[in-house]
Amino acid sequence: MVASVRQVVPIAFVGGARPNLVKIGPILRVLTNRCSRFIRRLVHTGQHYDDGLSGAFLRQLDMPAPDVYLGVGSGSHGAQTARTLVTFEEYLLSASPALRGVVVVGDVNSTLACSLAAAKLGIAVAHVEAGLRSFDRTMPEEINRVVVDAIADVLFVSEPSGEVNLKREGIAPSRVRFVGNVMIDSLARELSNARAVNMPSAIGVAEGGFAFVTLHRPSNVDVPARLRAFVELLDWLGNTLPIVFPVHPRTRERLKRLDLLPCLAANPAVHLLDPLGYRESVSFMAAARMVLTDSGGIQEETSYLHIPCLTLRPNTERPVTVTEGTNTVIGDDLRQAASLVSDILAGRYKAGHSIAGWDGHAAERIVDALVETWV
Repeated sequence: MVASVRQVVPIAFVGGARPNLVKIGPILRVLTNRCSRFIRRLVHTGQHYDDGLSGAFLRQLDMPAPDVYLGVGSGSHGAQTARTLVTFEEYLLSASPALRGVVVVGDVNSTLACSLAAAKLGIAVAHVEAGLRSFDRTMPEEINRVVVDAIADVLFVSEPSGEVNLKREGIAPSRVRFVGNVMIDSLARELSNARAVNMPSAIGVAEGGFAFVTLHRPSNVDVPARLRAFVELLDWLGNTLPIVFPVHPRTRERLKRLDLLPCLAANPAVHLLDPLGYRESVSFMAAARMVLTDSGGIQEETSYLHIPCLTLRPNTERPVTVTEGTNTVIGDDLRQAASLVSDILAGRYKAGHSIAGWDGHAAERIVDALVETWV
C-alpha cells in the first residue's frame, strides 16, 4: 500500500505518440485511485496529431482529455524536437502551481524535448521504459534514449537489459527502479474488450489463420529498395495465408510514391486497412497466426500473448522478447522470414515464456516509487 501523502505534488505526464498513451494510461488510473494529493496534468505534444494515431487511443484507454495540447505536428527531427522544447518550456514557465516533476515515457522526440526543457529548469524528470538499447546510433530513438536516461532523476526499467545498460553507462543505482512493463498493464486490462470486438470476423479472416503486419520506421519505408523488398515479401506471404495490414500514413504515402500500393491492393489475400484503434489492433494481434512488424511495442505485446513475431529490423532494444518471448529479429535477409513462416505454420516455432514484471501491475510499482521519491 502506498504511504500517506503529506503534501500536494503537481506533476505532468507527457505523451507525444500513441505508444506513450498506452503506457501513461495505467499510471494515471493508479494515481487517481491511490494518490489523490497528486495534482496530475496530461500534456499531449501533438507529435501524433490525427485522430487515428492518437484520439482513438485516448478514448479506448479511458484516459482523460489532455490538459495541455502543444500541437507541434510533424517535421524533421530537429524541427519537431525544437518546437516541442520551446512550447513545453513555455508551459512549464506558466504552470500554476509550479510542477514538482515531469514523467516522460518511451523514446520519441517529445520524450527528449520535454526532458531537456524540464531538466534545464531544475524540474525533476522520471523516465518510464529507461535503459533500453539497440546499440544502433543510426536510429533517432536510440539517441533519444541515451540522452533522456543521462538527465533523468528516476529511471523506471522494464526488463533486465535496462539495468545492465544503465550500470554500464554509469547511472547511479539509486536512480534506477525495476518496475516491469507498464505497456502490458494496458494490454492485460483491455484484452477481453479487444477480443470482444472480434475484428478478424468483421473483415472475414479466420482466427489463427492470418498474418498481422505493421510497418512504419523510416529505415524501412523511406528506403525504396527495402520497401520494395517488403512488398515482395508480403505478396509472397499472401499466397500462403491472408494478411491484415493497417497502413501507417507515412507508409501509405511512400507506397503511393513508388507505385507499390496497386501491387498490394491487387492481391485479394492482402487486407489494407486505415490505422486502427488500440482495441482493434489488439483484437487482430491476439487472433493472428503470426505478426510481422518493425514496432518495438508490438514485440512486447506479442510476447505476452505468445504470438510468433518476426521483427523486420536488424536489431531490437527489447532483447528479452527474443530470449524469453516469441520474437525473432530478421535482420536484412528477408529470405529468413520465409523459412520462419514455414516453421510457424508447421508448429516448430518457439512458444515463449512469461517475462518477469510483465504482470499487469507495473503502474502500481511506478506510483509507489514516485510517492517515495517525490513526496
